[in-house]
Amino acid sequence: METYISTNETHLRSDPCLGTVVTDKNVEDVNEKNNKYFTCNVCSQKFYDKRLLEKHYHTHTKVKPYSCDVSHREFSCTSSLDVHYRTHTNEKPHSCDVYHKDFSQKDGLSRHYRIHTNEKPFSCDVCHKVFSHKNSLNVHFRTHTKEKPFSCDVCYKDFSNKSNFNVHYRTHTNEKPHSCDVCGKGFSQRGSLTTHYRIHTNEKPLSCYTCNKGFSQKSHLNYHYQTHTNEKPFSCDVCHKVFSRKSSLYVHFRTHTNEKPFSCDVCHTDFSQKAHLNVHLRTHTNEKPFSCDVCHKFFSRKDSLNVHFRTHTNEKPFSCDLCNKNFSDKSHLSRHYGIHTNEKPYSCDVCQKLFSRKSSLNVHFRTHRNEKPFSCDV
Repeated sequence: METYISTNETHLRSDPCLGTVVTDKNVEDVNEKNNKYFTCNVCSQKFYDKRLLEKHYHTHTKVKPYSCDVSHREFSCTSSLDVHYRTHTNEKPHSCDVYHKDFSQKDGLSRHYRIHTNEKPFSCDVCHKVFSHKNSLNVHFRTHTKEKPFSCDVCYKDFSNKSNFNVHYRTHTNEKPHSCDVCGKGFSQRGSLTTHYRIHTNEKPLSCYTCNKGFSQKSHLNYHYQTHTNEKPFSCDVCHKVFSRKSSLYVHFRTHTNEKPFSCDVCHTDFSQKAHLNVHLRTHTNEKPFSCDVCHKFFSRKDSLNVHFRTHTNEKPFSCDLCNKNFSDKSHLSRHYGIHTNEKPYSCDVCQKLFSRKSSLNVHFRTHRNEKPFSCDV
């Protein structure tokens, strides 16, 4: 196991399991006393203390003589057992003197401290990007090798990062370990909870540097910024219509596929957009959440409230480009336009007479049924 050597060498190494680094000065002091050290005959690592060599040798023999009384996990050296035991006692003896955060291991504190010093000692050999943690470098390096060692055993999707894999796996288990302490809503990711919490605090830490408008989410800021740049990077493969949001493209694409994934539980009517389903559901619940500030009339749809509000402001934003007549509602302009085109899209099933408005067809149809719904009370 060992070789006993007399030497004046000043670059000895201690057991890495003990986490003790022997400096040149330490070694010089040892050499001045006895001029000897012990070397491992497996890996040739050198030690100035025979006991250190014996403990080191366990790393080769896989002997783990030290056992945890709580979890019965075994370790090759006492220092590793001591560090492990803190997971049970929650002891954190190493504290950051800047942020006052506590750590159970000294190397955990050392890694954390790089946040304050901005030290990034690990560099990528390919693109030379630097990192403060070695594991961050390892994860990054997979972007060059395309290595994805973590695989989902449900859908077989592969991931380069274990944390991304863990988050993905919750889509199958529906696990939501992060819960809002205000409303109780659960989230699968801590970042999603942090973003959600701003709804309660009204915090908007992200600001548009063009107009200074504040946002609670980076994605909302990115979408907003396109109103300044008029950027529309997402294009439909079928009709080539462009969109500023990818989600808007997805919704639009359903007009080509006729996909309607949202269904009403009451009447089973299908919709291509969830927002349309929500509006439709109010026809069953008779919910009218939108109220006019002037006359307090209620509406089930916000756009209906907007149209109604123009009766108070007398605003008529829609104009006929033929006769310049103005209208408060776009649908009214469309009906009016039929006067110029002489278009009559509504036909009577009995006599085939044509009408430009559906309401006119309904009135006409009463002549066939002899219906007279209006009565004089005098």
